Amino acid sequence: MSTVKVGLVQMSCTAGKEENLRKAISGVRDAASKGAQIVCLQELFTSLYFCDVEDYENFKLAEPIPGPSTETLSGVAKELGVVIIASLFEKRAQGLYHNTTAVLDADGTYLGKYRKMHIPDDPAYYEKFYFTPGDLGYKVFKTRFATFGVLICWDQWYPEAARITALMGAEILFYPTAIGWATSQDEATNEEQYNAWQTIQRSHAVANGVHVVSVNRVGFEQDGAMKFWGGSFVSNPFGSILYRASHDAEEVHVMELDLSKSDRYRTHWPFMRDRRIDSYQPITKRYIDED
Repeated sequence: MSTVKVGLVQMSCTAGKEENLRKAISGVRDAASKGAQIVCLQELFTSLYFCDVEDYENFKLAEPIPGPSTETLSGVAKELGVVIIASLFEKRAQGLYHNTTAVLDADGTYLGKYRKMHIPDDPAYYEKFYFTPGDLGYKVFKTRFATFGVLICWDQWYPEAARITALMGAEILFYPTAIGWATSQDEATNEEQYNAWQTIQRSHAVANGVHVVSVNRVGFEQDGAMKFWGGSFVSNPFGSILYRASHDAEEVHVMELDLSKSDRYRTHWPFMRDRRIDSYQPITKRYIDED
């Protein structure tokens, strides 16, 4: 298919896992009613963003993948005939957890999962306490409507992740996300952070000649100390913003993407052709110094 309609579900969350799942499913239904064929949910949508603290109780939020949530969403995908991208807290084994996104095809088939590769550890984002880095490598999923790659939040800042996923054949890069502003920060700092976040992802679209779809959560959490900034967006293969959500409202939006444009942009701006793959070996070093 040369065109595909993608749905973005930007929502706020509560402490109730089942309530959040119901809201997400409602968002999927809304997107499907607007013609969406692929629907992307935000990062860790079944709970509040719990990584703001290091608390062993939060491990109770995890579940196997496939598991209860994917089973429920599989039924919804089959009923509506849509692909669902679902970011979940995975319990792989006792004491082993991942930040993982599952992909369900339009007939309800579980196609597989991607485990977040880059794990941050910052104030209010203590993800290393909870998540083991992904060990499945980068992934693409061949669905009924398109072949796409999924990367997760902190992965957004790494051009290597986007490049590898695009080289594997991804026609679209999806980024389920949970990122926000500390409400104690000034407005200029917040604006600069959002602009950097959007710019790095737009650059992945340009460098790889693919659409980028980023879906973020929205609303106040951490007793009002954190405002998740929403701002979910879609970029075309040359970095132009086709859609941007607000910073403070829940939104369900559907955007039609013309996947044939990748060939046009890659032909006129042949970054893929001119890659000097013979010169890139040093990129695997932590830092290029005399040692």
